[in-house]
Amino acid sequence: MMTPDGTQLEEILNFAVASAKLAGAITLEYFGSDAPYELKADNTPVTRADREAEECLRARIEKSFPTHGILGEEFGEKMGSEPARWILDPIDGTVSFISGVPLYSVLVGLEWGGEMLAGVIHLPALRETVYAARGLGCWCDGRPARVSDVAEISQAHVSTTSMNTHAKLGRAAAYSRLRGACRLDRGWADAYAFALLATGRIDIAVEPIMNIWDNAAPAAVVAEAGGTFTDWSGNRTHTAPEALATNGKLLGPVVQRLRG
Repeated sequence: MMTPDGTQLEEILNFAVASAKLAGAITLEYFGSDAPYELKADNTPVTRADREAEECLRARIEKSFPTHGILGEEFGEKMGSEPARWILDPIDGTVSFISGVPLYSVLVGLEWGGEMLAGVIHLPALRETVYAARGLGCWCDGRPARVSDVAEISQAHVSTTSMNTHAKLGRAAAYSRLRGACRLDRGWADAYAFALLATGRIDIAVEPIMNIWDNAAPAAVVAEAGGTFTDWSGNRTHTAPEALATNGKLLGPVVQRLRG
């Protein structure tokens, strides 16, 4: 099958945005209600909202694109007969979600032949959606979105989810070098940081541990906003077990600091 053209991609992106918002509405039914959660095998939490939101996404995709594959955090992978694969994270930032912090998101991405074509970062509790498709630009609630123009790392604003995670993985020194070179650092969590980067509100987002469903949609969004989404060595990828997003101008200096 041929890669979708511009008109088809626009339809796909509209579908992805609508789907993310429907899944987000499900999560809001549980948000702030002290919903119970369980710990999965990897010691991360999961709630009924995670599962219901992913079920909603899967049902819509299976109805509208029955030949496409689906990979979701909660229900695994369903193979398709085309090069298309939807990559889903029904609640990215479940810790934020169960803590009543509104920085969690619904992530919907479309991969084609191993390349990300479209992505949505929907923040239900903030009522904000950042979305993009290859060649169609990046948008935030109907307004064009673009990464910042900051060119000096000494003026940059960097964000990460958890300093403790860097320490546990032996990467505290690397992040400390980067943080020390920047003007500001904040702990804005999970995919929210990538939404901030794609809209020019921060300049660097770095995470030491990721899954493909964490990376996929943000990779599409950041790239179309004019930024870079790579591993810590600066290689463009959405499949690495880590993530580094920059406004593009800062990629080299950031990788240099991370390498030491």
